[in-house]
Amino acid sequence: MNDQEIINFISYFLDRIFIAYALLIIFCYTFLSIVSAFSIRYYMKKNSFIDYNVILDSPLAPSVSILVPAYNESKTIVDNIESIYSIHYNNFNVIIINDGSTDQTISKLIDEYDLVASRYPINTKIPTKQIKEIYKSRKSTYSNLIVVDKENGGKADALNVGLNVSRMDLFMAIDADSILEPDAILKLVKPFMERGDRKVIAAGGVIRIANSCVLENGRISEIRVPKNILARMQVLEYMRSFLMGRVAWAKLDGLIIISGAMGVFDKDIVIKSGGYAHTIGEDMELIVRVRKYMCENRENYKIEYVPDPLCWTQVPSTVSCFGRQRSRWTRGTMETLFLHSDIFFRKKYKAMGFLGYPYWFVVEWLAPIVECLGIVYAIFLFINNYLSIPFILLTFLLVYLFALFFTTCSILFEIHTYYKYSKKRDILKLWLTAFIEPFYLHPLNLFYSIKGNIEYLFGNRKWGKMSRDQFEHKNNMELGEKYN
Repeated sequence: MNDQEIINFISYFLDRIFIAYALLIIFCYTFLSIVSAFSIRYYMKKNSFIDYNVILDSPLAPSVSILVPAYNESKTIVDNIESIYSIHYNNFNVIIINDGSTDQTISKLIDEYDLVASRYPINTKIPTKQIKEIYKSRKSTYSNLIVVDKENGGKADALNVGLNVSRMDLFMAIDADSILEPDAILKLVKPFMERGDRKVIAAGGVIRIANSCVLENGRISEIRVPKNILARMQVLEYMRSFLMGRVAWAKLDGLIIISGAMGVFDKDIVIKSGGYAHTIGEDMELIVRVRKYMCENRENYKIEYVPDPLCWTQVPSTVSCFGRQRSRWTRGTMETLFLHSDIFFRKKYKAMGFLGYPYWFVVEWLAPIVECLGIVYAIFLFINNYLSIPFILLTFLLVYLFALFFTTCSILFEIHTYYKYSKKRDILKLWLTAFIEPFYLHPLNLFYSIKGNIEYLFGNRKWGKMSRDQFEHKNNMELGEKYN
């Protein structure tokens, strides 16, 4: 076999691998979209006549601790607490965990809420960094506010402290700049109250982007499409991810992530599973480990996903900040997948082992690597006159049209479900943005995904500093550093 025959054989083999992989991606996205459409339709029909005030007034409603890890949040912490206290729920408390902030976070909390040191009992089932002091408010309005001042240990350590302090049945973990919808807890605890043959161990909801929105008295008073083009493209990305991805995976029982920006969990199950691990992607790792715990103990369980937009959060508006976030997401995904590789196609782990994990491994993690190799391979073929320019343009056009079609479907999902972007010009802006997103956001995602893979292989386990834009509201609030 001469050199030309070897090249032809390799080319024949690689052509079919890349084509098969591309068809697999298209099939997965299309299938998930169809499942999501039916799931959302069923959810809206089922819940259209529900009076959530019944849950609000019910003595059977589970108690909830809202855990808020905070690091250098002096500019926002008061506004964030006011936002939490605007929710509609009765049986809850708020636990702010000051994770060794170096700014005025703790002093500002003490002054604003008239905090005093308290001998509060702690369940130390999960090892954590040392707690310096626990405070409670002397203001009657904030009698259920607990502030824990501790040594710096990272987000996972701060959440574990919150678990040790909490006495409630469930806990909600949120980021310090998350803006909750008033009925967020009502809708997230409802699955825990419904009778069934499977125990609900966690529930998540749709996250929306707050960039350029107007915040007033702790609530989003005016919803706007982000002015920043990078943030606007992430709106489309979040629509696809939450409305057309995670909703479907919850229905298929293959969901392995609930966003760290907002999620409700069965506290006892999480503690029995060991609490939060000190990983880069602690939110994803927790779900996988909790599900493993339930499977290994042969308990029937499920994870619910509420398609309602229940939480608003800021996203990066600069390329540098976006890059650090996406690189960290890639490293977090790799760390979780490698730590729990034993569930891959294992019957014991049911849908997570046969659907969720393989999808995340083959599609979410490997896709950028395969795409990068495909680009290099296409360049090689073009240089050696195996590809013509018309063929390249035709292939690119087909991929581009599919991406545009998929994004258009996600916008239609938004219009025909909860319609948060009610102004026609906002929908038009989003749709026009869809035409340029593949040329800007996708290459950035590809580059920083590859960068994250390389950084992980070289042992990078750092979070990286994150920054946020200023909210538009009357108090001219600025956002500080945060975990993300």
